[in-house]
Amino acid sequence: MSTDNFLITKRDGTTETFSLEKIKGAILKAFSSVAEPVDSVALQHVVDHLRFCNGMSVEDIQNQVEVALMADRHFKAAKAFMIYRKRHEDDRETADKLRFLIDYCNAANPATGSKFDANANVENKNIATLIGELPKQGFIRLNRRLLCDRIKEMYGKETADRYIYLLKNHFIYKNDETSLANYCASITMYPWLLNGTRSVGGNSTAPGNLKSFCGGFVNMVFIVSSMLSGACATPEFLMYMSYFLEKEYGRDYYENPDRVVDLSSRNRTLDKVVTDCFEQIVYSINQPTGARNFQSVFWNISYYDRYYFESIFGDFRFPDGSQPQWPAVDWLQRRFMTWFNQERTKTVLTFPVETMALLTEDGDVKDKAYGDLTAEMYASGHSFFTYMSDNADSLASCCRLRNEIQDNGFSYTLGAGGVSTGF
Repeated sequence: MSTDNFLITKRDGTTETFSLEKIKGAILKAFSSVAEPVDSVALQHVVDHLRFCNGMSVEDIQNQVEVALMADRHFKAAKAFMIYRKRHEDDRETADKLRFLIDYCNAANPATGSKFDANANVENKNIATLIGELPKQGFIRLNRRLLCDRIKEMYGKETADRYIYLLKNHFIYKNDETSLANYCASITMYPWLLNGTRSVGGNSTAPGNLKSFCGGFVNMVFIVSSMLSGACATPEFLMYMSYFLEKEYGRDYYENPDRVVDLSSRNRTLDKVVTDCFEQIVYSINQPTGARNFQSVFWNISYYDRYYFESIFGDFRFPDGSQPQWPAVDWLQRRFMTWFNQERTKTVLTFPVETMALLTEDGDVKDKAYGDLTAEMYASGHSFFTYMSDNADSLASCCRLRNEIQDNGFSYTLGAGGVSTGF
């Protein structure tokens, strides 16, 4: 067969005229690199194994060369040829990363510069975000291999190959291929209340007062979020904060929030102490972090009406045996909502993402006071989700419509509790 008019397809998709002499030259270099002599007859015998067609790829030709060398028992030359290909493949990947690095630095913004993850929630373009972008191509390949192996195991090779075809040709989209971490999780904070952050790899002891609660909570959320690619929901946040306020200022702390409780020169009222705690936690969590490629963590919290709260936490006990007080949690929820809504008029505060859980009865909100509160907060410009259910067997957080909390078999949990679920 004449190959005079054949074209071959290069790795970058371009074509060039087929050249048998180039192929022979590459084979001779493989023999020369291992000091193995080869005459024209042996060379032609290797070439006779090869089959060419118009438009075939460089990889197809090189694969045939490897097989031909092995078939003629030129093992040293075959090994040298394989190593040569691998080195050039590594060089091409390095060159690709270098081009990506230069393009990223020259891009107008991080989204256009992010070749493999243009949907990444990245505002800033700096060395931290660049370091986070560099390995994403490798993560995509690894995630696809893991999923393909699983599909092949469950449904066969044909289905796995079909999945890759649909993915590469953009018929379907697979979210979050650029990370190996679990997506989102709703966690219980009880293990942290007992043992600090040691159960999740930290070295902090359990919080013992309001200040250590605020600082330790931020650390705990950052640690957990570093092991997630999505959100970390803490549905017990305000209930636990109320517990430490009670320990420090009495179980009736909420009844007189205007009394002065700070004996320093600042003479802060209890309300000011509370809002200072809100400020410390919210502003700290909204800061970018190296463990998240210079993004802040994605943090969710929940509010509850009285009936929802009592249904979920009615039998709850803190480590000292005390129970959460609904009037105190009610006051703290209302105060946080009001403070957060006002604080957002001063600066952009993305997190926490809030969800109001309302129990319904006969198609209407059972707790009328919280139905009114929800309407009032929406009317005042606040932005939060509202989840309404006739049974408090589930919670909702952010984009997850419903998290079942009765079936522990589904739970992705960091400890015992009724609010730990995987998203």
